[in-house]
Amino acid sequence: MTVTLGCIADDFTGATDLAGLLARSGVKVSLRMGVPKEDPAAAETSAFEVIALKCRTIPAAQAVAEARRALAWLKAAGAKRFFWKYCSTFDSTAEGNIGPVAEALMADLGIDRTIYCPAFPENGRSIFMGYLFVGQKPLAESPMKDHPLTPMRDSNLMRLLEPQVKGNVGLVDRLTVAQGAEALKTRIAELGASGINHIVVDAVANEDLYVIAEGCRDLLLMTGGSAVAMPLPNLYLKDGTLSADAGKPVVPVLGKGSIVLSGSCSAMTRQQVANYLSQAEGYRLDPLALANEGLEEAQSWLAAQGPETPRIIYATADPEDVRKAQEVLGVEKAGAVIEDALAQLALDAREQGVRRFVVAGGETSGAVTKALEVTRLTIGSEIAPGVPWTYSQSGGHDIALALKSGNFGTPTFFADALALLETS
Repeated sequence: MTVTLGCIADDFTGATDLAGLLARSGVKVSLRMGVPKEDPAAAETSAFEVIALKCRTIPAAQAVAEARRALAWLKAAGAKRFFWKYCSTFDSTAEGNIGPVAEALMADLGIDRTIYCPAFPENGRSIFMGYLFVGQKPLAESPMKDHPLTPMRDSNLMRLLEPQVKGNVGLVDRLTVAQGAEALKTRIAELGASGINHIVVDAVANEDLYVIAEGCRDLLLMTGGSAVAMPLPNLYLKDGTLSADAGKPVVPVLGKGSIVLSGSCSAMTRQQVANYLSQAEGYRLDPLALANEGLEEAQSWLAAQGPETPRIIYATADPEDVRKAQEVLGVEKAGAVIEDALAQLALDAREQGVRRFVVAGGETSGAVTKALEVTRLTIGSEIAPGVPWTYSQSGGHDIALALKSGNFGTPTFFADALALLETS
């Protein structure tokens, strides 16, 4: 299969978010966990290939190196256009990693400009005059201001991006986007001619995303949240870039056992955990207890549950509790003990017959998929905007995974996800 678009995502839930929106077209989307080891020239590929990295919060130089390896694999697999996907809340630090990766990809592709559009109106992310909003609040006034790894204290995307890149940063505002794709293309060309390399593009509604996708579809590299890539499959189908008979996904037959594993501490995930605890058995992981006493108690609790009992294991906590754990253990260790615990518990659950996994949090999703030795996913039905069911194999069994970014979904997401899988 010819690779129409090769995508690189900075975390695993972001990758499933992107893959799910591309899959709305009905075309098979392949999601690979990490840079594949197989020969790209011999690999079985799909029209849309997404490589999920775990590079959002690692040192910038390491993130750049991993992204370059992913780009090289996609190029060797035959991809002609590329997309660098990051969070719709622009999660990053002053050092990166959004800008450094984008600049490195631009250099490897031999281009001098690209766009940045993390907007996702369906999930309440919009950009106006370069300012990113979460719902009706500026980014810096949203719960993202207290993110334990990437606290976002500025809402202006140009100011956030400037210290991350060597090139110049500019803006295409909503007034230009409202004039249509040709006006957008003209403005991008004007900015490029004046030495602007990194171009933030406003978007406040889904219609803006279609204008941006149409106006930027021929760029060798686009960057942004998943939503700006969503219109691309239909544009490619319309002009014949993508064949109408491209492959379709196949849903496997699954066992009944299910589990929810939540490492995210976002405001929405806290609501989701509270909601699901009203209808499922629950066990809360405490990072301090894990560091001191180990995982045996949680493993014993899991083993005692019935094979079809709804259950949730969670480390989800409010920001103050997270800060207390980080003060004692350090930020890195506090996160690592939770990720390692949830990864091992996922493996234990699989051995006990669980075949349906709902995972909340990007870092947690990366740890769980690694433990389950999942290297490739096929994208299935969308549970909520940007969150699909995915299918793979683990330990010789067909499994389903829903990998949810912390802020995505409604309060009933966990139950909704499992109910949808029953009807798929």
